Amino acid sequence: MGKTILVETSARHVHLSQADLETLFGEGYVLTNKKDLSQPGQFACQEKVTVVGPKGETKMSILGPTRANTQVEVSLTDARALGVKALIRESGDIEGTAGCKLVGPAGEVEIPCGVIAAKRHIHMTPADAKEFGVQDKDVVSVEVKSADRSLIFGDVICRVSDSYALAMHIDTDESNAAGAPCEGTIIK
Repeated sequence: MGKTILVETSARHVHLSQADLETLFGEGYVLTNKKDLSQPGQFACQEKVTVVGPKGETKMSILGPTRANTQVEVSLTDARALGVKALIRESGDIEGTAGCKLVGPAGEVEIPCGVIAAKRHIHMTPADAKEFGVQDKDVVSVEVKSADRSLIFGDVICRVSDSYALAMHIDTDESNAAGAPCEGTIIK
């Protein structure tokens, strides 16, 4: 195919529902945009929450804007440190996953589910998908080339929408394995 894809590391983070945001930070609270992310409309927030599991806890960044459901995205290494079994899922697919406690400055929330290790994926526009010869939900392999640790990631889901910008997202465990930052090429 020839065209490369930016491979970005998605570090552990939390997406909050508006109700959970208000429980953690106070009624009517609005997230503060610290930095825009590569996906249009997405941003890293100034605010952080403490994520508490059976074995440990850690502060995590919040990504905005708010969502319909609260979700905690971690690497499998993060999940072990927290003592939580994180299932590998697409973002938003939280049914049947582990829960945890979130602690903010104004309160705490026990989420019954929502802790996941995000399935590696590529965000792309319909034009990008056409250029790569893929469709939404296609599963591909991506060859990632880096200075010292090139590898091939299998089971990469293509996510196609007009609201996306072309980028592959992997978690910190995968990023370390590949020696990221790096670029990738779809090899199907």
